[in-house]
Amino acid sequence: MTHKIAVLGTGKIGEALLGGMLRAGRAPADLLVTVRRAERARALRARHGVETVGNAEAAKNADILILAVKPQDMAALLDELAPHTPADRLVISAAAGITTGFVESHLTPGTPVVRVMPNTPALVDEAMSVISGGTHATEEHLAHAEDIFNGVGKTLRLPESQQDAATALSGSGPAYFYFLVEAMTDAGILLGLPRDKAHDLIVQAAIGASVMLRDSGEHPVTLRGAVTSPGGTTISAIRELENHGVRAALIAALEAARDRSRQLAAGA
Repeated sequence: MTHKIAVLGTGKIGEALLGGMLRAGRAPADLLVTVRRAERARALRARHGVETVGNAEAAKNADILILAVKPQDMAALLDELAPHTPADRLVISAAAGITTGFVESHLTPGTPVVRVMPNTPALVDEAMSVISGGTHATEEHLAHAEDIFNGVGKTLRLPESQQDAATALSGSGPAYFYFLVEAMTDAGILLGLPRDKAHDLIVQAAIGASVMLRDSGEHPVTLRGAVTSPGGTTISAIRELENHGVRAALIAALEAARDRSRQLAAGA
């Protein structure tokens, strides 16, 4: 059975999901999108051939609603959808910090809700999307969510109690790597390399290391040990990272991201 799917709030993540569903073979006629600005609607129609509609129309006509708006806009969107969303609609929330309970409380009792935390590599089909079911979500509902988000990368099911930690680690994770690459590029310039050459060296090292982590099955300590010769250059660098508390800073950063996710859930 073909389901009609609506993406509500088609920003970067929403459009990435839209593109992933189209690449996976879904017909444009089976997809609806909602946006705020007319020029954005025209651009999406031109790029993807999909129909743009209002939020109420999407709720009435789609079998699955993907809510891809900013967390601070979720309450207003749900209030707009509530009168038009019957209890048999599958509602998927892709907003950081928004719990299934919050979504359920604004909709018809019994509505199945699935919470998903994707990340921006969805734009290149390399996302990590963490999936949790709400009170009324069945195995079939979770499978529908996995089918959609597998189109832009990998999925992982976790209890909702672990979603804030997953948001800190995976949802925000790409930004930490960009920050590290930026810092290493600056270090390369300090060491005398041109910026573009330093960037290319670091990016390829990051890609190679990521593929080895994914495909080798080895623990990162083992892989790091293979690069770290006694008395060599790498161990000298690792010593400085430890002396400057980089490991502790990363742990503190992820705790701060987790706490902010909890604050968003509380409406702060």
